[in-house]
Formats: sequence, structure tokens, C-alpha cells
Amino acid sequence: MPQPRTPSARTDDSGKWKYGIAVVLAGLAVILTAFLLALGEYSKAADVSTALAPVTGVVGTLVGAYFGVQVGSAGKERAEDAREKSEQEAKAALAALPPDRAEAVRMSLG
Repeated sequence: MPQPRTPSARTDDSGKWKYGIAVVLAGLAVILTAFLLALGEYSKAADVSTALAPVTGVVGTLVGAYFGVQVGSAGKERAEDAREKSEQEAKAALAALPPDRAEAVRMSLG
């Protein structure tokens, strides 16, 4: 049976936000650098935007993936917490039953 998680075993959300801000700032720095390089290389706006399209696409994908993983991780943690709470409530309810009724309920659940 899995051990219940303690508050100290949880991940620190402030660390996630620090990394998130760093990811966004790094992405903006890459896009700004690419923009400045494209401005120096090309004179037409269409050429600059064509040069930036692959860079912004990749950076946007990476930043989006980072935050998608963070949201998924938070959802999983909430689901595990809800499962643990439900399990504790079920155990408490079974403990309140007479032993023969509790065993019958346990057997019917598998």
C-alpha cells in the first residue's frame, strides 16, 4: 500500500514559478536576438518575418510544452490528494461498521 504523502514531500510551487519566469525570459531574449539579427540582415518586413517564423515557432512550442507539463503535474497531484482523502474516508466508514458487515463490504468490493 502506498505511503501517504506528507506536506514536506510536496514540490515547492515557488521554484516552478522561478523556472517558468526564466523560461519565458529566455524565450523572449532568443526572439529579440533573432529579430535584431534579422533586421540587420534584411531590409524588407516580409523577409524579417519570414526569418523569424521558425524561431518564434520553436520557442513558442518549447515554452508552451514547459507550462503544459507544469499544469499536468499539478492536476496529477490534486487527483492523488483527492484519492488519498477518499481512501481515508472509506477506511473510517468501514471502521465504524460492525466487523462482520465491514468484512462483507470489503469482500463485495474485491
